[in-house]
Amino acid sequence: MEEKEKAMQEGNNQLLLYVWKKRKFILISSFIIGVVTAGLTFLMTPKFLSTAIVFPAATSTVSFSEQRNAKASSMDFGEEEQAEQLVQILSSSRIRNLVVDRFDLMKHYDIDPNDPNKYYKLSKAYEQHIQFQRTKYGSIQIDVLDRDRFLAAEIANKIVDLIDTVKNQMVKERTLPAFEINKRKKSIVEQTLEEVNRQLDSLSKMGVVNTEARANLYQAYNQAKSGPDRAYFKEQLDVNMKHGAEFEALVMLRDEKTTKLADFEESYEQAESDAYTDFNHKFVVERAVVADKKEKPKRAVIVIVTTMMWFVLIIFILLIRDRLKELRKVA
Repeated sequence: MEEKEKAMQEGNNQLLLYVWKKRKFILISSFIIGVVTAGLTFLMTPKFLSTAIVFPAATSTVSFSEQRNAKASSMDFGEEEQAEQLVQILSSSRIRNLVVDRFDLMKHYDIDPNDPNKYYKLSKAYEQHIQFQRTKYGSIQIDVLDRDRFLAAEIANKIVDLIDTVKNQMVKERTLPAFEINKRKKSIVEQTLEEVNRQLDSLSKMGVVNTEARANLYQAYNQAKSGPDRAYFKEQLDVNMKHGAEFEALVMLRDEKTTKLADFEESYEQAESDAYTDFNHKFVVERAVVADKKEKPKRAVIVIVTTMMWFVLIIFILLIRDRLKELRKVA
C-alpha cells in the first residue's frame, strides 16, 4: 500500500516537474489562446434577455351552479396541474406559429425560405431564443433572448397576450359544439311544449276540461231540469268522454316538459357562457421590459474557461508527444 502511494507521489512530482520545465511554452500559448478568444468574443453578436412572469388561473369560467367549481373561483391562482397545462400551451405550435408570423422570425433568424429544412431550422432557432419554465413558486417564466433588445421585450409581452387568445380558441373548439347540442335540445323541448299547448287549446275550444271540471259537468247534468240544458251538458260530457284521456295525457306531458325546460335553462346558460365568453386564463405578475444590459456573450467566462481548457489540453498534448518520442527511440 505504501509502495503504491510512493509511486503515485513520485508520478505527481514528475508531472509537476515536467510542467515546470515547459512552463514558458504552456503559459505563452495559453496567453495567446486567451487573447484570441477575447478578440473573437467581440465578434459575437450580443443578445438581450427579456422575461415575463405569469400565474395560471385556477378556473376560467363563470359558473351558474352553486356546486360547480366549488373548489376554485376566478380569484384563485392555479396549482401545479394548471401550471403544467399552461407550459404545454405555451410550447405548442399554435403560439409558435402566431409569434413567427407576427414578427417574421424566419427572416429575423436569417433562415432561407427556399431551404428544404427551413421549418426544422426555424423550430431549433425558436427553441434557442424563446423558452418557458415553471418556477418553484408555481408561476410560469417566459424568457426571450434576442439580438434586438426591443424585439425581445415585444415578443415576450405578445406571448403573454396570446395565452388567452389561444386557450379561448381551444376551449371554443369543445364548448361551441356542446352549446349547439344544448341549443338544439332546448329548441326541441320548446317546440314539443308549443305543440302540446296548441293541442290543449284545441281540445279546450271543443269543451274538454280537466278532471275536476268534468266532475262539475256530471253534477250540472244531473241537476239540469230543462231538456235543452240536459242536452247541452250531455254533449259536453260526450266530448270529454271521448277526449278526456287525451287531454289528461297532454296536461301531464305539458307539466313534464315545462319542468324539463326550466331545468334546462341552467345548463343552456352555462353552455352559452362557456362558448361565447372570452376568459382571462392567467394573472400577469410581471410584464417584460427592455433589457439595458446584454445577457450573452459573457466574455470573461468564455475567455477563462477556454484558456483553462487549453492549459490542460496543451499539457496533455506535450505529454503524448514526448511519450511517442520515447517509443520511437525504443523501437
